[in-house]
Amino acid sequence: MFYLLASGLSFMAYGADKAWARRGLRRLPERYLHWLALLGGWPGAWLGQRFWRHKRCKLPYMRRFRAIVRLHLLGWLGWVLYGVGLWPG
Repeated sequence: MFYLLASGLSFMAYGADKAWARRGLRRLPERYLHWLALLGGWPGAWLGQRFWRHKRCKLPYMRRFRAIVRLHLLGWLGWVLYGVGLWPG
């Protein structure tokens, strides 16, 4: 449930940031978008990047974003492997 809420918030943040960028208004700091992704909103951030066509070509930003996604996926993989008894512990 938390992932769903954080993802929805991330998706909306990308949309708002894109709209503000088009209007020349003040933008959301990139670290804010990264924190939303890190807190579980990476699926919504990924969808927002594709839907709004936002932040996809900015390499330093995308490197950090991909690292956040890898961190989450490794965490889920560890959790699953631990649950089935394949992870030492």
